[in-house]
Amino acid sequence: VQLVESGGGLVQPGGSLRLSCVASGLTFSNYGMNWYRQGSETEREWVGGITNTGERTNYANFAKGRFTISRDNAKNTVYLQMNNLKPEDTDVYYCYAREFIGQSYYWGQGTQVTVSS
Repeated sequence: VQLVESGGGLVQPGGSLRLSCVASGLTFSNYGMNWYRQGSETEREWVGGITNTGERTNYANFAKGRFTISRDNAKNTVYLQMNNLKPEDTDVYYCYAREFIGQSYYWGQGTQVTVSS
């Protein structure tokens, strides 16, 4: 199983980025997908998640109104659209797959997001 994130980079405050996470080696539609983030000196923090069917999403308070999670089960891909980015959003962003019925879970390797002028 592999989860591969992409789309990170350097962006100015107020800018936008869209992260992608492509999954392979699993039945993607059986997994709820989440995004987490972690700085070099902070614990991993949940950003938000989407159910396996894509019907429901949920977000951390800091993400509400700025971040949107979506998925395309035909492409085995989950997205994190981030708007109005702030310097405090600078972190490594990880996708996390958790089996809807079952115990399996997987992490991606992360993608760096840096918000700076």
